[in-house]
Amino acid sequence: MTAALHRTGVLLVNLGTPDAPEPGPVRRYLREFLSDPRVIDINPVGRWLLLELIILPTRPRKSAAAYRQIWTAEGSPLLVHGRALRAAVAERFPEHPVALAMRYGSPSIRAGLESLRAEGCDRVVVLPLYPHYASSSTGSTIEKVYAEAGRLWNTPYITVLPAFYDHPAFIDAFAAVSRPTLAELEPDHVLFSFHGVPERQVLRSADPTICLASAGCCERLSAGNRNCYRAQCYETARLLAAALGLGEGEGEDQAEGPSWSVSFQSRLGRTPWIKPYTDEQLGELARRGRERVAVLCPAFVADCLETIEEIGMRAREDYSAHGKQLRLVPSLNAHPAWVDAVELLIREGLGTPKQLPSA
Repeated sequence: MTAALHRTGVLLVNLGTPDAPEPGPVRRYLREFLSDPRVIDINPVGRWLLLELIILPTRPRKSAAAYRQIWTAEGSPLLVHGRALRAAVAERFPEHPVALAMRYGSPSIRAGLESLRAEGCDRVVVLPLYPHYASSSTGSTIEKVYAEAGRLWNTPYITVLPAFYDHPAFIDAFAAVSRPTLAELEPDHVLFSFHGVPERQVLRSADPTICLASAGCCERLSAGNRNCYRAQCYETARLLAAALGLGEGEGEDQAEGPSWSVSFQSRLGRTPWIKPYTDEQLGELARRGRERVAVLCPAFVADCLETIEEIGMRAREDYSAHGKQLRLVPSLNAHPAWVDAVELLIREGLGTPKQLPSA
């Protein structure tokens, strides 16, 4: 068979969102999400009891109220930005159909693969839209993609693009999006807040003699921690701090720029999650007299509940109670610099690299 008979599609995958900001749709979304053994990685019976007896009876109503605060006329911000990104990327690849899917909720991975199949694609390049590898996000998405691809009689050839936490195009795009807010706010501290995961999950991903064994275990990437989500987050923060001129030392005042630090948000339950925690870090920054704090959330490529509501609303309100100012830096969404970066990532996966235009 000649190469001309093959057709390659592109599948962009993000985590997901409820269909509506109401308890029913939120409950369906949370049941699918939290039933995943890669997300709540405990005994199946314990997971069922936790979900059905503790989480689902109360959390859907609370989460629905939070979603209502960020919902737009077009729908969930995560889905709105995802659709805009898909459309912009599709313009760069007229020869390759581009589909958007969500690991949980709609549009599903199954629907995305079937739409590419209907376009005649027998090869699919998959870009999980998570900069950092975690079993609960990237790992779960890859597993689901292969499972759904295996359902098709003509199973497509799958190429999954790796995590891009240190890719120059990702760093450059996030820096480009961040600069206008930083220039306007002129912060005296920049906080890089990443989504958290339970400590037990990073311990399973890295050398246990290194991972969480000391305060400086994530100071640099090595063979022992290269698959550690926390170490990858710290690498992103270091690269972004350098790109934004924030100085070289975490948390230290620098003559050439504001101080910076790393934290982790969105923890759930009582089990230990990776530290430091964002809410505690912000409390410490307020006590240290940081008047203007900018928060970047580089684990998210699109604004969503965790960025807009958790940081841009709740954290901002809490910080303003101290008489100080906190500003959420927008995520990448469908910014042209991010579209450029996604195009480059996909072309690398296709084996047709393209140089980005110089800044």
